[in-house]
Amino acid sequence: YVTNNSLQNNYSSKTLSFFNVDENNILKIVVSSNQDAIELMRMDSSWVISGNDTLIVKEAVIENLFSKMEVLEKQHLVTSKKDNWINYGVTDTDGTHLAFINLDGKTVAYYVFGQSKEEYNRCYVRTDQNHDVHLLNSNILYQLQVNPNFWGTKVATK
Repeated sequence: YVTNNSLQNNYSSKTLSFFNVDENNILKIVVSSNQDAIELMRMDSSWVISGNDTLIVKEAVIENLFSKMEVLEKQHLVTSKKDNWINYGVTDTDGTHLAFINLDGKTVAYYVFGQSKEEYNRCYVRTDQNHDVHLLNSNILYQLQVNPNFWGTKVATK
């Protein structure tokens, strides 16, 4: 019992958080998929959809994106070979891209996500040009929509 208890106390999970972006330092969020893209930009204390003046961004959707990203964890490495990206949906053309751009205009985080065919509640991710692809503990893809109506609601007319 003592040995087993000691081993359990020393056990550490191999999952790793990978999102370490400070929301307050982000100027833009860019989501792209299948040659469609949407850019969300911070204007003072609120967000706007670039090039769209008919929708008001739903702040709860932005907050939800950040909160979901913060709890994502890498479960395990599935491949380190670029040739295998297609199997995990994380190629430049097949993947869903997510970029966070800071107040200085620099990309501070860039991810390419792909859907898991076996586990719909999980997805795959690679970061920027890193060849490593990891399985994540949750599926963030439903949060990464390029449809402006997902992010915004119509401006009330008087």
